[in-house]
Amino acid sequence: MAVIFIVDDEQLQRDILETILTDEGYEVYSASSGEEALKLFKKYAPDVLLTDLKMEGMDGIALLESISSVPPVPPVVIMTAYGTITSAVDAIKKGAFDYLTKPLNRDSLLLTVKRAVERSELLKENLQLHEALYERFKIEGIIGSTEKMRTAIDIMRKVASSSATVLIRGESGTGKELVAHAIHYNSQRRTKPFTALNCSSIPETLFESELFGYEPGAFTGAVSRKIGLFEATNSGTLFLDEIGDLPLSTQSKLLRVLQDKEIRRLGAKDAIKVDIRIITATNKDIEKELSKENFREDLYYRLKVVTIELPPLRERKSDIPDLADFFLKKYNREFGKRIQAIEPAVIKALSGYHWPGNIRQLESVIERAVILADNDTIMLKDIGGELGGGIAEKISDFTLLDEGINFEELEKSLLQQSMKKANGVVAKAAKLLGMSYKTFWYRWEKLGKTATNSKEDVPEE
Repeated sequence: MAVIFIVDDEQLQRDILETILTDEGYEVYSASSGEEALKLFKKYAPDVLLTDLKMEGMDGIALLESISSVPPVPPVVIMTAYGTITSAVDAIKKGAFDYLTKPLNRDSLLLTVKRAVERSELLKENLQLHEALYERFKIEGIIGSTEKMRTAIDIMRKVASSSATVLIRGESGTGKELVAHAIHYNSQRRTKPFTALNCSSIPETLFESELFGYEPGAFTGAVSRKIGLFEATNSGTLFLDEIGDLPLSTQSKLLRVLQDKEIRRLGAKDAIKVDIRIITATNKDIEKELSKENFREDLYYRLKVVTIELPPLRERKSDIPDLADFFLKKYNREFGKRIQAIEPAVIKALSGYHWPGNIRQLESVIERAVILADNDTIMLKDIGGELGGGIAEKISDFTLLDEGINFEELEKSLLQQSMKKANGVVAKAAKLLGMSYKTFWYRWEKLGKTATNSKEDVPEE
């Protein structure tokens, strides 16, 4: 039952409104002044506030301004005489939902109140959604006990309350978008839009129209106005993933937005002021791109006011048990399963794997295991195939020598062997190691190799 709060200094007017609205099934309370309304506002927590414009002492606009400083603010309907409609319009500019002219028409009153109640319900649903997102992405909930992860989490906590640009660095699958979400939903912008764009997925010719929008006739095929991501995300956070793939021609325009705080749609004459927080992420060596002149140095320093380094999963294996348990609970809920535990041999196998796909790959492994598990415990057989032809069982029996190993040499050897077995075909080599094409190619390039589909580039034994 919706709660309506009436504020009017005329007793007869309050009585009439209470009778009409109570008969319609609303729960109705009233106050005879703005000052009294402020005292009772939190107690009644109304879904709609119906207030007279002209009252002794605090008038309707002053009341509107007072409650607006204490969210959530319900829709406010202003009641006014015909001669003061201009003041009512001013109230709408200051945040009022609508206005009604006196003497009130019953049908108009009920229709306006109904619309206001619907708006109130929508606002409540939106608030609940943002609260749920905050719970989901709160920084305290991010798993990470290693020194590098604790450092990253500490930086996230400190930077969230600011509007500084943030550059998140890490390999594919390390959780860069999760960090961007966490920063946004722990900031003062959390009730505003969060928009993510993967720069590697947009053709170069479409970047400007995607980011800045365009006017009709700006180019062939532009038949109507398009609102770009900057404008649509105003007051919120824009997350640009794979920023290293942003074309040079667009980099200069992004720099201008950061400097001037305004954008201009393609084909438009006037600029539009925007207030947006930019968070970027990359798995590329940006410094290397700078030396190749593929990335603007001035933009780079604008984007990296604060840098967060996310370690790969192979460098934070102590977090694997907690991560695996988190994903187990997640997919239990999603698939309606009741798996209680993961057997120790599985944890040992997971901890022994090198995880080229990082946390994203671990999540995939646990998701598959939850689907395939036949009892209330995840067994080795439930994860073997996902880790590549029973590799988990082999890893579980692997014993690290006392003198240790050279991990970089081991990685180099595995990459070279896989390329040889795949006859130089990168996609096949990546599959042999359980990697994505992109991850394999990134690591292969780090070796300083030039891989092609010809046998000439296959490493010699």
